[in-house]
Amino acid sequence: MRVVIADDSLLVREGIASLLRRSGVDVVGEADDGDQLVQLVDELEPDVAIVDVRMPPTHTEEGLEAARRVRDRHPRTGILILSQHVEVGIAMRALVESPQGLGYLLKERVTDVEDFASTLRHVAGGGSALDPQIVSRLLADPRGEGPLGTLTPREREVLELVAEGRTNKAIADRLDVTQRAVTKHVTSIFSKLDLPPGEDDHRRILAVLTFLRR
Repeated sequence: MRVVIADDSLLVREGIASLLRRSGVDVVGEADDGDQLVQLVDELEPDVAIVDVRMPPTHTEEGLEAARRVRDRHPRTGILILSQHVEVGIAMRALVESPQGLGYLLKERVTDVEDFASTLRHVAGGGSALDPQIVSRLLADPRGEGPLGTLTPREREVLELVAEGRTNKAIADRLDVTQRAVTKHVTSIFSKLDLPPGEDDHRRILAVLTFLRR
């Protein structure tokens, strides 16, 4: 898997690159702004581009805009957006626009190298992934009203893992249950949310996000 990293902090870029190389990931390029990122992707055609949300010159959403440009020019290149803080609005916009091959993680997740590399491979393969903290915010339903309020605690747990982009097998491993049990939970969840079940990862997460936007 070939990866490029875009972050205006040299320490962050080098830190991520070092961790990934130790996990066998081929880091082929580094950029410190959006324009350089687009140029690198044009030249190197990596499997995944890791992009910080906030980059020069204004440090607002230049990274997100660069990610959109990469997606328009290289639709097969996966995009993993990194953020310092939980920014639900940005995550929602990015994923609902085009969830295939797109992930959104907090930078603190990078330290779990095995899980981070696994997420990269998932995104490179066309899957979608959301940071668990983002998922928790999206699924928060303080009033306890609506279809989300009808889910059992276990179903909510399964739904969070579905939204993180995990397969039924991965969910079963995480919860220490059978895949058959997970399939039943997923079927029940989508029935309660009035959403058609689907096995394709990006369709599943899109369905979850579409429902949560209502």
